[in-house]
Amino acid sequence: MVEKTDTVVEPGTVPIAQLRALVDGQVLVPGDAGYDEARVVYLGGMDQRPAAIVQPTDAAAVAQVVLLARDSGVPLAIKGGGHSVFCLSDGGLVLDLSSLRDLQIDQESRTAWAEAGLTAGEYTNAAAEHGLVTGFGDTGSVGLGGITVGGGIGYLVRKYGLSIDDLLAVEVVTADGELRRVDAEHEPDLFWAIRGGGANFGVVTRMQFRLHELSTVLGGLLVLPGTPEVIAGFVEQSERAPEELTSIVNIMPSPPMPFVPEELHGTPIIMAMMVYAGEGEEAEKAFAPFRALATPIADMIAPMPYPGIYPPEEEGYHPVAAARNMFVDAIDLDAAAEILERIKASTAIMPAVQIRVLGGAMTQVPGDATAFAHRHRKVMVNVAAVYENPDDAETHTRWVDEFTVALQKGVPGVYVNFLADDSQDRIREAYPEATWNRLRTLKRTYDPTNLFRVNNNIPPAEEA
Repeated sequence: MVEKTDTVVEPGTVPIAQLRALVDGQVLVPGDAGYDEARVVYLGGMDQRPAAIVQPTDAAAVAQVVLLARDSGVPLAIKGGGHSVFCLSDGGLVLDLSSLRDLQIDQESRTAWAEAGLTAGEYTNAAAEHGLVTGFGDTGSVGLGGITVGGGIGYLVRKYGLSIDDLLAVEVVTADGELRRVDAEHEPDLFWAIRGGGANFGVVTRMQFRLHELSTVLGGLLVLPGTPEVIAGFVEQSERAPEELTSIVNIMPSPPMPFVPEELHGTPIIMAMMVYAGEGEEAEKAFAPFRALATPIADMIAPMPYPGIYPPEEEGYHPVAAARNMFVDAIDLDAAAEILERIKASTAIMPAVQIRVLGGAMTQVPGDATAFAHRHRKVMVNVAAVYENPDDAETHTRWVDEFTVALQKGVPGVYVNFLADDSQDRIREAYPEATWNRLRTLKRTYDPTNLFRVNNNIPPAEEA
């Protein structure tokens, strides 16, 4: 527990002087060198100007920031890798964890303690030096803390499950300023909530992960013609594939890429990033059904070190997009045709649909074992429209909303990490009723005033 100081904090204002006096770390305010750089995030169109951005040196400093935010009542946002739409707070206080970067890998036990400011790429590169991996998302620049507390769906989800399935323990600062170590034996209810409940229960400062032996994978980009038959066939083959194979499939008009013939630029294509956790004859056999769907436009499947799944990211690229996420139970021929028709009708500079067939190890954990509760959903879909003109935002938002309604079949569901400006309306879809009620009860226990509310928010349950 961090001792509360006698410093008086004026309600409703960010306590700059107190932050600088009490908190070990850098405190940046508008006009300071480094302030504008610290408020840059991956997404474009975000220009919030926090009153202060704090980059703490350790968990004790995090606790001091939490207490000062609690006492002042100002909005508190948590920034890790900077992919979340909620990691900045206009006029509020931002806790920037990018300064927490320690990583300790224990080869013998195949575990790692990682601070929350590391990115997935940094962790993955370090683990690969020992021939070890933990599965995170599909982008190297995403922050470890943010992706993990939402679940973590990436290129190893069918082989090793979600990121939270390899999460063994966390250190978290709760709203009372206490640094707690929680795991299956210590405060197991809080550990349950953190694994899928997002950033609602505290600031995760350090995490212990399980590591798996995996050095080389067979993977890369497979580009196929975008027809209803190929799309539906790809989904069908993905469901039949061995659990070692995970794919992330993007359906879009072809950009002018050098490996796509010029006459196909602008026509619908399937760009599938595929990863088989291993190599050799069995790996090659797993790709054969996909290559047989149609003559590939490009086939870049090859052995690579696991970190090679994260391609280099274009510096200064900050896309502006309307986007929606959902879980569905099938993508059949009719749904595939619908996807292509909707993409054709879009006026965005890049309309796209992303399909991830799930299953495998993700389903081997009981649905109520963690707060992430969509383990038996078969397919996750993202609909997105990348655009440039802010005046067109309403048009593209309407397109993704209508598209989502058209594709959504069966029980509604959404991945909490991919909620965006639809968060308030759809947060309930992220959790079944029993999970939602349990999360709200735990929120009342650990954050009764909803200090951690600049997020995909779960409000505290009302007193009985």
